[in-house]
Amino acid sequence: MNKQDICPWRQGALLTLPIRKAFHDPGRIVGPYLSKGTTAMDIGSGMGYFTIPMSGFVGRYGNIIAVDLQPEMLKGLKAKARRAGCENITYHQCDPDSLNIGQWSNLVDFVLIFMVLHEAPNPERLIAEAHAALKQGGKMLFTEPMSHVKKEEFQSSFSMIQETGFDLIDRPKIDMCRSAAFQKR
Repeated sequence: MNKQDICPWRQGALLTLPIRKAFHDPGRIVGPYLSKGTTAMDIGSGMGYFTIPMSGFVGRYGNIIAVDLQPEMLKGLKAKARRAGCENITYHQCDPDSLNIGQWSNLVDFVLIFMVLHEAPNPERLIAEAHAALKQGGKMLFTEPMSHVKKEEFQSSFSMIQETGFDLIDRPKIDMCRSAAFQKR
């Protein structure tokens, strides 16, 4: 990922404003995929709009792995998580060319890829790494913004995800987004 192609960290706080809940309610979007004790990964976590609620959904015996390229995003997330009392979040800074998440191979129950795949220089690698992190039968929610990703581009990513070893399980309706939920074969 080139830093000029990703959401600037200075805009990270804007992505966590409470008004966003009116159209991207974390409980409605990720809640159905999480339960107490779940291990979940938020790829492109930013400053934690989904990460912090996910922490509560999985509870004290669950784990959240927040993955982001920008150290400033992770720093902002850590501060927000500390204020929210979240103690079950692992912060992981990835590299521009790889998530470097091999230490979590076959350990993750759920992966969230919310509005970030279009920013990746190698979407195939990102999906392959997410696939490797998931347990057999693990789930992944993939969402892209309609404003940035045309229907044809989304369909191309959708096909690539299926070819990587995922089966479609749902097409959740998320405002201003194209979305699909998958399960690892």
